Amino acid sequence: MKSKLNRRNALKNIIAGTAAIGVSSGFSSLAMNNTDIQEQPWKLKGNINHSVCRWCFSTLDVETLCIEAKKLGLTGIDLVGPKDWPTLKKHGLISSMCNGAEINLVDGFNDKKFHDQLIKNYTEMIPLVAAAGYKNLICFSGNRRGKDDETGWNNCVEGLKKLMPLAEKHNVTLVMELLNSKVNHQDYQCDTTPWGVELCKRLGSENFKLLYDIYHMQIDEGNVISTIKSSHKYIAHYHTAGVPGRNEIDDTQELYYPAIMKAILETGFKGFVAQEFIPKNADKLASLKKAISICDI
Repeated sequence: MKSKLNRRNALKNIIAGTAAIGVSSGFSSLAMNNTDIQEQPWKLKGNINHSVCRWCFSTLDVETLCIEAKKLGLTGIDLVGPKDWPTLKKHGLISSMCNGAEINLVDGFNDKKFHDQLIKNYTEMIPLVAAAGYKNLICFSGNRRGKDDETGWNNCVEGLKKLMPLAEKHNVTLVMELLNSKVNHQDYQCDTTPWGVELCKRLGSENFKLLYDIYHMQIDEGNVISTIKSSHKYIAHYHTAGVPGRNEIDDTQELYYPAIMKAILETGFKGFVAQEFIPKNADKLASLKKAISICDI
């Protein structure tokens, strides 16, 4: 009996000693591993090319935005013109959607009176985009101002056809953005995917495509995933934002972005998905990181 008690006590001592070793070495090892993890650069899965729209983070200068974008694993920044391209290049980033040739959002290709200025602007900008090694250059339909669909399409085709040979020569894609006309851009003509797709068909060039803004199209037409699947060959670029409000794409809004990203990925899309939400949270970069993680499937 005494022998059994001695063995039991010895076993307890061994267990206690082992536990003590675990406390002294195991926990410190865990802490070290956690430190290592925190120091690791943030790694993305590599399935989606992520970018961010410059204007949404205008409180940061371009240099700072580039530094923070690199930390988050981004490879591009949207809506950056030639003046800031050297800064992007310095940080190994690209202008994933170039701008600077448009007049504004309301005076576009659907009105002949703007054609001379637009053709001049784009004729000058297309070679600059190509020389910088970039591909996408944004454009806009402009507001209806009483024009029916047919007039809008015809005018857009007339103006854009004059630019297509130059775009094709330089392998630059003119990308017309789809904007909602119910909330943010009232009277804008290219406000549904079918309108944009019809324009793509009439132009018949691989160097003219659409920027499918998920926020805008949820407002004007909904049916986001089905539309992406049926119209993906006409889409060169995507923008995100929460609906309603155009803020964070977290659970405060109505769209489920993981499913949308999965649908985009399943189409074989190789372009960029750019975050274009207006952060409400005080830590804007934390909001950006969360948005990227939601979309990184």
